[in-house]
Amino acid sequence: MTVLFWILGILAVPTLIFALWLAWVFLKELFHPSPDDDAEATEAAEAAQAAEELGLLPAERQNTDFAAPLPAEWTAVLTAVRGGDWRPAADLLAAIGRDWERRSALAYLLADRAAEEDAWLLAWEAERRDDPAAAVVRARSTVILAWKLRGAKTAQYTTREQAEGFHRTLVSAREEITRAAALNPDDPTPYIAEIWVALGLGYPNAEMDKLWAEISTRAPHHYEAHFSALQYWCAKWRGSSRLAFEFAERAAADAPLGSLLTALPLIAHFEHDESEDTAADNTPEMLARVEAALRDAAAADPSHPRLPELRHLLAFYLHLQDRNEAALEQFKLVDGHVNALPWRYRGDMAGHYCRVRNTVVQAVREAAPAPA
Repeated sequence: MTVLFWILGILAVPTLIFALWLAWVFLKELFHPSPDDDAEATEAAEAAQAAEELGLLPAERQNTDFAAPLPAEWTAVLTAVRGGDWRPAADLLAAIGRDWERRSALAYLLADRAAEEDAWLLAWEAERRDDPAAAVVRARSTVILAWKLRGAKTAQYTTREQAEGFHRTLVSAREEITRAAALNPDDPTPYIAEIWVALGLGYPNAEMDKLWAEISTRAPHHYEAHFSALQYWCAKWRGSSRLAFEFAERAAADAPLGSLLTALPLIAHFEHDESEDTAADNTPEMLARVEAALRDAAAADPSHPRLPELRHLLAFYLHLQDRNEAALEQFKLVDGHVNALPWRYRGDMAGHYCRVRNTVVQAVREAAPAPA
C-alpha cells in the first residue's frame, strides 16, 4: 500500500505543477495584462474619446427602447396612458387618420404598454365599445403579450408552460384581429399584427400569401408590414434564404423612392449571412444595395417613423464596406437610440453599437490629412 501511495504521489506532481502554472498565468494576466491587451484597451479608450469629442454618447447614455426619439406628442400620449388616461391616445390616432405607417407604429407602442398594464385600455373599451382604434390596440396588445409569454429564447430553451401560453394567447388574438379589421375595413394594421400570429402558429406559406394580399391591397409599400413579412419568410422561421431574398428584392424593386423598402435586401442579407469576414458584404450586389438604400433614405420624408431603422443599417454596412466617412454621417443622425438592426440581436446592444461606431470614428480620424 505504501508503494502505491508513493506511485500516486509521483504521478500527481506533474498535475500539481501544471495547476500552479495555470494559476500563475491567470494571476499574471489579471494584474499585469499583456502588451496586446494594453494596446487594445488604449486604442478603444482613444476611439471612445474621439467619439465623445464629436458629441456622440457613451453606451450608458444610449436609449435601448427605441431606434430614434419619439415625436413629442407620442411621448405625451404614452405618458398619459401610463397614468390611466386613454383619451389623448384616441385623439391622436383619430388625427393620424389614414396615415397607415404612423397609425400602425403608434398602435404598436400603445399595445406594448397595454401588454404590461391595460386598465386604461379597458376603460377606453368600456366607454367606446366599438371604437376601431381601441380594437386595433387590443388586437396588437394580445399578440405582443403572446410573444412576451414565450420569451426571446430559441424553442429548445422555451418551457412547455411558455409554449402553451404563447399558443393559447395567439389563438385568442385571431378573434380580436378579425373584430378590429371589421370595425375599420381599410386599415392594414390588424393584418400586420396577424403576420406575427402566422409566424408563431406556423401558417402554411399559402395562407401567408392570402394574408399578404389583404395587406398589399390596403398599403402596398408599408414598411412595418414588409419588415414583419420578411421575418416570416426567413429561414429561421417559416421560409428559406431563397424565399426571403425573393420577397425582399421584389418589394424593393416595386417600391417608390422614399418608401425605405430598400432596407429589405439588407435585412435579408443580415438575417442569413453566416460568414466570418466582410467579403460577403462587399460583393457588387451588396454595394448596389447600399447605394440604393442611400438614395431611398435621402428621398424619404425626414419624419418617417422608420427612417432611423434604415440609417442604422446603412451605418453598419457602410462601415463593413470601408466607407467610414459615410457611415459616420449616418451614426451622427441616429446616435442616442440603438434599438434597431443590426444591434438589436445582441444582449449588449448599446455596447455593440458603440464599439462599431467608435471604430468608424477612429478610422475617419486616422484617414484625415494631417494639419499643415
